[in-house]
Amino acid sequence: MASAWWPCLILALLSGLAASGFLRSPSRPLGKRSLPEGVSNGIEVYSTKISCKVTSRFAHNVVTTRAVNRADTAKEVSFDVELPKTAFITNFTLTIDGVTYPGNVKEKEVAKKQYEKAVSQGKTAGLVKASGRKLEKFTVSVNVAAGSKVTFELTYEELLKRHKGKYEMYLKVQPKQLVKHFEIEADIYEPQGISTLDAEASFITNDLLGSALTKSFSGKKGRVSFKPSLDQQRSCPTCTDSLLNGDFIITYDVNRESPANVQIVNGYFVHFFAPQGLPVVPKNVVFVIDVSGSMHGRKMEQTKDALLKILGDMKGEDYLNFILFSGDVITWKDDLVQATPENIEEARIFVKNIHDRGLTNINDGLLRGISMLNRAREEHRVPERSTSIIIMLTDGDANVGESRPEKIQENVRNAIGGKFPLYNLGFGNNLNYNFLESMALENHGLARRIYEDSDANLQLQGFYEEVANPLLTGVEVEYPENAIQDLTQNAYQHFYDGSEIVVAGRLLDEDMNNFKADVKGHGATNDLTFTEEVDMKEMEKALKEQDYIFGNYIERLWAYLTIEQLLEKRKNAHGEEKEKLTAQALDLSLKYHFVTPLTSMVVTKPEDNEDQTAIADKPGEGPVDTEAARSMAYLTSYQPPQNPYYYVDGDPHFIIQVPQKDDAICFNIDEDPGTVLRLIQDPITGLTVNGQIIGEKGGDSNSKTRKTYFGKLGIANAHMDFRMEVTPEKITLWNGAAQSTFTWLDTVTITQDGLSVIINRKKNMVISFGDGVTFVVVLHQVWKKHPVHQDFLGFYVVDSHRMSAQTHGLLGQFFQPFDFKVSDIHPGSDPTKPDAMMVVKNHRLTVTRGSQKDYRKDVNVGTKVACWFVHNNGQGLIDGVHSDYIIPDLF
Repeated sequence: MASAWWPCLILALLSGLAASGFLRSPSRPLGKRSLPEGVSNGIEVYSTKISCKVTSRFAHNVVTTRAVNRADTAKEVSFDVELPKTAFITNFTLTIDGVTYPGNVKEKEVAKKQYEKAVSQGKTAGLVKASGRKLEKFTVSVNVAAGSKVTFELTYEELLKRHKGKYEMYLKVQPKQLVKHFEIEADIYEPQGISTLDAEASFITNDLLGSALTKSFSGKKGRVSFKPSLDQQRSCPTCTDSLLNGDFIITYDVNRESPANVQIVNGYFVHFFAPQGLPVVPKNVVFVIDVSGSMHGRKMEQTKDALLKILGDMKGEDYLNFILFSGDVITWKDDLVQATPENIEEARIFVKNIHDRGLTNINDGLLRGISMLNRAREEHRVPERSTSIIIMLTDGDANVGESRPEKIQENVRNAIGGKFPLYNLGFGNNLNYNFLESMALENHGLARRIYEDSDANLQLQGFYEEVANPLLTGVEVEYPENAIQDLTQNAYQHFYDGSEIVVAGRLLDEDMNNFKADVKGHGATNDLTFTEEVDMKEMEKALKEQDYIFGNYIERLWAYLTIEQLLEKRKNAHGEEKEKLTAQALDLSLKYHFVTPLTSMVVTKPEDNEDQTAIADKPGEGPVDTEAARSMAYLTSYQPPQNPYYYVDGDPHFIIQVPQKDDAICFNIDEDPGTVLRLIQDPITGLTVNGQIIGEKGGDSNSKTRKTYFGKLGIANAHMDFRMEVTPEKITLWNGAAQSTFTWLDTVTITQDGLSVIINRKKNMVISFGDGVTFVVVLHQVWKKHPVHQDFLGFYVVDSHRMSAQTHGLLGQFFQPFDFKVSDIHPGSDPTKPDAMMVVKNHRLTVTRGSQKDYRKDVNVGTKVACWFVHNNGQGLIDGVHSDYIIPDLF
């Protein structure tokens, strides 16, 4: 059994654009041999190198990590790379003892079938992709025999976008151990010449950084190298753990003597355009702000703080207004007003007095703002050479007035009529981001997620700064007729200061002598045309003289940009048009070996003398299928759920997801039928949920193999004088003394102020208390004549973020973040379920790796959820002992 593969907490070879390392199990000896420094759990990571080559903004990055198993037995080795969301993986290879196993990019459906076939044969170990704020994570694990060496190599590419006057390479560095040879190396080649180059690290002081970091640039070339020695990696002079944990950021810009630059290589061209020194075009901006109840507290305060800062940045020639929407719509002024000092001061007073209330009427809020901008233009209330933009901020979905996303989109599209852009800011995760993005894109804007964090106000300000200074409007990039084909987007409503327009395409005639490009736009005072002429022979000569970093970079840049824009167009396409765009993007993804939302990387690798198949997908920003997300925690491609979830189902199995760990903990409660348990109690919101246990038909209450379930649930809100009793037969609601009864044969939606109940016939019911508290009750039905089993219920908490920090109960106590650590993973009594040591809430517990089922999506089969099982009725994990949660009755 020495080479058996044990599921484990990922021993992270964490590469953050790429740093690598492993978690060490301190309680297990590594043998008597003298091991080199930097060995953790028998594995030595002796080299990690991140090589970045940038040519004309197009970055080609290779992450290579080498490790050796110095233990006496086979070990599981995992490789993690965090890469920018805007990047496409192009290659991955795994080399074990000199034998290389390559990755292949395939159509997603083809890859999925290949992977599912491998899963059905029990032959899988996984690659994982997950989304964070700026990064996605790639993980692969492999079993490495004693004494063997393994090399992981991942390649990805991206076009660096100019943002606030700089190009940024964002690298995540997080090795969990010392690495003998650790290096980040970036070579930058820019034909326009490099004007600035800098690098900084969030995890190391400038004094220490200075000796490990070198950076230089001259003319068209720049170089950054970060090579910390073992001593420089230590968190203290005598420590064996690494201080490298954070962000490593390289920024640069190019010379702007000319506003445009055209480069041509092998029949492909790229055209960069970023003029300097133009006067800012006055703007007319309407802020449409969600002030519904879900914005209560920190989100509202951060929004107000950001708006006050933005008011301070408004220019005197700008015009503005505020529209607030909840269940109804409130405007600050009837019309746009100029940003005079008096009006700005009045606006500050208005913003300070904004408070949350009611529901979410996105449709009417947006239409009011669009109408206001249209009227201002028609009635000549704003300067002729000004430009209009509308910025909407919301944290939820429309739930009053017109609430159908497709109808809101249609209304907004018709009202704007292509005249100005719409920018949608989605605050947090409890919203339909795909809807916000789709609506923004079809109105020439973009969507941005604002993450619920301490810097949310800075995120809001940062977005405004990007659009605060339009230099040109109605920008069109023109080329000679019949000279080019396969052109990327060449028309833009705005060019903003600090950004850059990039257009790429193919030349029809590679033997042409001259290439001319015109950029036309409307400035603050006049119309402008920028012309760039290229002498093809001079360009060819320059290419021969220059040592280009990788020769076909313009062709790959064109493919990258084309795929990116096809995928954006596809979001608003339907029918044949969508099929055509999908086919074009898929063909290019396969041809250029890019992992995009339409393709997957398939890797076949050795495992216990059999091939193992794994896939890596490209996640998006949209909603996450939480039911599918947890089936095999380390064995499949998944996205973690956007909200933590907690539930109890089956014999009562309690499952607690711990998002900080991308993992879950589970435990059982063994009590007699008739016992009522407190699941949730929140003294602040007034919410309580209790459950009564039932047993099997005629079951022996003393049997050690007995099964018990929840047969009755009581859900109450003291503040609303509301109670609900749910059994497998019926659902009873009380509003004060008024009673309503429904059966599981009904499909019904019940709404009242602050409450929504949706019963889905014979399946489940969804109970929501405003924005931020949502429960799901799942109905399990068995054959009525079954001699033993009877119908029972499952209870799931899918959103708890509006519940207070004082919430308690068997489930409620876990709503606030907590941490745990697992170590000493070793075979248990069941060879398929390893045991481990868990430290949680200052207790050391023996836990067992296992799985439970999540039945929200499929009540018959369920989805596997991997978890660490805590024995003895959760003792040591739950506060107190389980009998503390027994109460006399359901309410």
